[in-house]
Amino acid sequence: MRALDIAGTGMQAQQTNVEVISNNIANLTTTGFKRSRAEFQDLIYQNLRRVGSNSSDTGSIVPSGAQVGLGVKTAAIYRINEQGNLQQTSNSLDLAIQGHGFFQVTLPSGETAYTRDGTFSLSPTGEIVTADGYVVQPGITIPTNATGVTIDTSGEVQVTIPGQTAPSLVGTLQLATFPNPTGLEAQGGNLLMATAASGNAVTGNPGAPGFGTTMQGFVETSNVNVVSEITNLITAQRAYEMNSKVITAGNEMLSTLTNLR
Repeated sequence: MRALDIAGTGMQAQQTNVEVISNNIANLTTTGFKRSRAEFQDLIYQNLRRVGSNSSDTGSIVPSGAQVGLGVKTAAIYRINEQGNLQQTSNSLDLAIQGHGFFQVTLPSGETAYTRDGTFSLSPTGEIVTADGYVVQPGITIPTNATGVTIDTSGEVQVTIPGQTAPSLVGTLQLATFPNPTGLEAQGGNLLMATAASGNAVTGNPGAPGFGTTMQGFVETSNVNVVSEITNLITAQRAYEMNSKVITAGNEMLSTLTNLR
């Protein structure tokens, strides 16, 4: 009975759907997190009567045919790169991106990762680093005698030095954009890696055409909408229950057959 296998694929699909939703809800307060959405496709079909085939020797054509679908499969899990809200922290090293772009981070392996999490700090040597201690490109060092740090919307980092009337420019942060940001591969730790699907990174200064601006003293919150996620969770749960009822009904039908005398 095909219904058992078909309903089984439906339950597996909804299980994946719930897992995606649960990950979204779990990261409700994760800085810079982007919610995901599961997309599904129907499986192949069995032709009981092929559409468009001849039904007689006179050339009569079957208008619709008879096809039975074999279930559903997970096609993709998309990352929704919608802007999150900006939350003020009053920390001079916290940065949020208003618009398109990612901060670039140098990993211990030498590879470049990308993130929207602008919760930055200083390393023992004064470099601007992430919460895990990874250097934020292009590797800007704040002097130890600096009494203040100012980062403007174009990414310029200026420091106030005792004895100097004008702030000193110590570097400019750069952002990276991608032709297909959905194609970035999540690595955990709020980090993403470029792939063949994302395309090559295009770098530029904040505020340049196609790039967002940097906001000092703010962080970007998660773009998860808890009301939508709970609604989606209820829908997925109901779909899972309906598929389980199909399996129960199929099992009862098979029991009826085996009990025939």
